[in-house]
Amino acid sequence: MSSRRTRVPHRALPYLLVAPVVLLLAVFYLYPLGYNLVLSFFDWNMRGPMTFVGFGNFVEMFTDPDFGRILGNTILYMVMDVTLTLAVGFALALYLRRLSWVNRFLESVVFVPTVISLVSVSLVFVWLMRADDGLLNWALSLFGVDAVGWLTDPSVALVSVALVSVWKSAGLNALIILAAMRAIPPYLDEAAALDRASRWSRFTRITVPMISPTLFFLVLINIIASFQAFDSINVMTQGGPQGATNTLIFSIYREGFNYYRVGYAAAMATVLMVIVGAITAVYFRVLQRKVHYR
Repeated sequence: MSSRRTRVPHRALPYLLVAPVVLLLAVFYLYPLGYNLVLSFFDWNMRGPMTFVGFGNFVEMFTDPDFGRILGNTILYMVMDVTLTLAVGFALALYLRRLSWVNRFLESVVFVPTVISLVSVSLVFVWLMRADDGLLNWALSLFGVDAVGWLTDPSVALVSVALVSVWKSAGLNALIILAAMRAIPPYLDEAAALDRASRWSRFTRITVPMISPTLFFLVLINIIASFQAFDSINVMTQGGPQGATNTLIFSIYREGFNYYRVGYAAAMATVLMVIVGAITAVYFRVLQRKVHYR
């Protein structure tokens, strides 16, 4: 008796192949997003019953005088983090572009911060940035510069936290940009050099356009990562001093797990999701046309 194999229709095969991924996305991404949206309309402390409050959490949030400052801190942190990370990464990539054994070694060195736990890095920087006996202030004292309250001065604390993120992320950005630079066909630069084009012209008209897809990708993922910055703020400042480093993601954690205002935290998370989605949409709309795909 011959056995027949069950044949899957050709039209159904693609759906079966992507079904596991779709299922994982639905369980670990779509369901939490939907549940968070539902929670934002309730008042809940994780123990008692859930009380429907409608848009009450959103009204309270937008009428809170501290919310504007929290949102401003979040945007300012994002701008500093993304700008400095890409600037330092680009500079490192330009320096490491030439192939040599020294640069091979330096590529490994700049990648090391990426694999170190951010909590460990933050603890080290807390020691470095201590106002009284920190290494940074000791180095400044050698040049006659007064001590800086890296983590205690409200005007400096957010910059200090952003610098930790830059130190950790710039190396990975540099290696990604470096890989894009080395993938540029060398004959393009050679032909431009034969036409007596200056180094600046070759850089702006060949290098930057050719790596623009990579830069487009890095800006986007750095923006999203900066909005999710939590570990360094939690370890280094706890949102202080005087709320200078209190960002949306840290406020969500504090409201949900310190004050047990889960519905209010969910409302803040919903606003954060809308902000990130809006920035991403505008970014694609405005800058994608300037990307040069090969």
